[in-house]
Amino acid sequence: MGTTRLTKVLMDGGSGLNILYANTLEKMGIPPSSLCPNKASLYEIIPGKEVMPLGHFRLNVTFGQLDNFRKEPLTFKVVYFPGVYHCSSGPAMLFQVNVCPQLHLPKLKMPSPKGFITVEGSFKQAYYCE
Repeated sequence: MGTTRLTKVLMDGGSGLNILYANTLEKMGIPPSSLCPNKASLYEIIPGKEVMPLGHFRLNVTFGQLDNFRKEPLTFKVVYFPGVYHCSSGPAMLFQVNVCPQLHLPKLKMPSPKGFITVEGSFKQAYYCE
């Protein structure tokens, strides 16, 4: 994202949202003034609580490596509370980029102009969330 590489992304199969945490936005060097206003609250992100996003914005996300990559504009809701991930994405993102999740492995596969891109995760990193 931008010139920042996000290594802790939660692929949330139950959420229709793409969420970016405010501290990640800050680390990316994106000023809060660049956010578009958001008028709708989010529910059940924190169980039993209502969350009002700081705003939303579109960001070109690059998947893959230099020799085989794909860019997609994604819209993220920015929330101001701590998270162990940099961001989380749901089925809407998977559908938009035509991803085939590997349910038994921490992998995503998606088409690109030069064949398929495989994005691999780590069970160890997901387990410890550090």
